[in-house]
Amino acid sequence: MQRILREKGFVQVEVTGKSGDGGIDGRGIAKINGILSFHIVFQCKRYKGKVSSKEIRDFRGAMVGRTDKGLFITTGSFTRNAIDEATRDGAPTIDLIDGDKLAETLKELGLGVKVKIKEEISIDEEWFKNID
Repeated sequence: MQRILREKGFVQVEVTGKSGDGGIDGRGIAKINGILSFHIVFQCKRYKGKVSSKEIRDFRGAMVGRTDKGLFITTGSFTRNAIDEATRDGAPTIDLIDGDKLAETLKELGLGVKVKIKEEISIDEEWFKNID
């Protein structure tokens, strides 16, 4: 994740995740057009299933006093309630990246994936039957 965030324009990306990390796996600064910057904390979950709203609330609790912006990344997906919780009015917004978005980002950046495009050609027999 550190490499992906750096490739996407983050600076000072630091992975802090370890046991007792308080729910924060890392932090970084997102630079926007070289003018604005946002301090962001992130959490990563290697899941096959779904991240629940409780996990989003727990992450938001860990964010308090550390930053105003969060990023939650999973190899799985998010429940509808988790998505709603991440954008709840009156609470700091948490951006979400699910497994599909993560895979698309890896593809876009050319990190750890190889793309092969396969062309399939078949004979249109009807076309040949109608030749005069």
